[in-house]
Amino acid sequence: MLVGKTAIVTGATRLQGIGAAVCREMAASGANILFTYWTEHDKKMPWKMGSNEPELLMEELRKWGTGIHSIEADLSRPESWRGIMAEAEKVFGQSDILVNNAAYSSHTDFLTLTAEELDRHYAVNVKGLTMLSLEFARAFSKGSGGRIISMTSGQSLGPMPGEIAYAATKGAIEALTLTLSAELAAKGITVNAINPGPTDSGTMTEHLKEKLVKKFPFHRIGTPEDAARLACFLAGDEAGWITGQVIHSEGGFRR
Repeated sequence: MLVGKTAIVTGATRLQGIGAAVCREMAASGANILFTYWTEHDKKMPWKMGSNEPELLMEELRKWGTGIHSIEADLSRPESWRGIMAEAEKVFGQSDILVNNAAYSSHTDFLTLTAEELDRHYAVNVKGLTMLSLEFARAFSKGSGGRIISMTSGQSLGPMPGEIAYAATKGAIEALTLTLSAELAAKGITVNAINPGPTDSGTMTEHLKEKLVKKFPFHRIGTPEDAARLACFLAGDEAGWITGQVIHSEGGFRR
């Protein structure tokens, strides 16, 4: 249970996404939630989303009776991480949990990748995530129970053709997780990452689903709720001895 704790969850723009599922799971476990969203990115993607999805998520989360707040934040902007932490402190006081879910993604292969597009990936997936994690750690003074949980995508387990920039920047999260966990143990903060594997979060085509489902021994694709349940466990007291880990929770997915 997360009663009395406050969680910051980034990238909860879409109702079908992993970020929204994490918000639901943690609110249901008793946590106050501050989630960030950035609609401009998702509106440019092939999948469709309603402009009011963050507002609908706010309404949905309130049914659990915990404190709920949201802020629109573009993690590629300098100092956005300080704005997020300042908003969380103003509304809830000191935060206990940070879930780094926000990510930038576009299809880029060796023929099409530009330096500018690589920079856009880096700004969110590496710099924004790292600096927000550091701001969270600097502000945390409870001595125990701090949690940083980041979402990665299994870049160390196999190639991702057509995703050069995404693979390079998300892969950096694994190295950060190990090193940051060693530095922050003295502050009572655990640092872990989750690789949820292929997840049906509303962005997959039917053709891709048909192709992927054959590679799962359970004959289904991962859901946002699968990742959210693991994130909620890692945020709780029971996971206090788990740190520096990249947990590949993929339902036996075979590459």
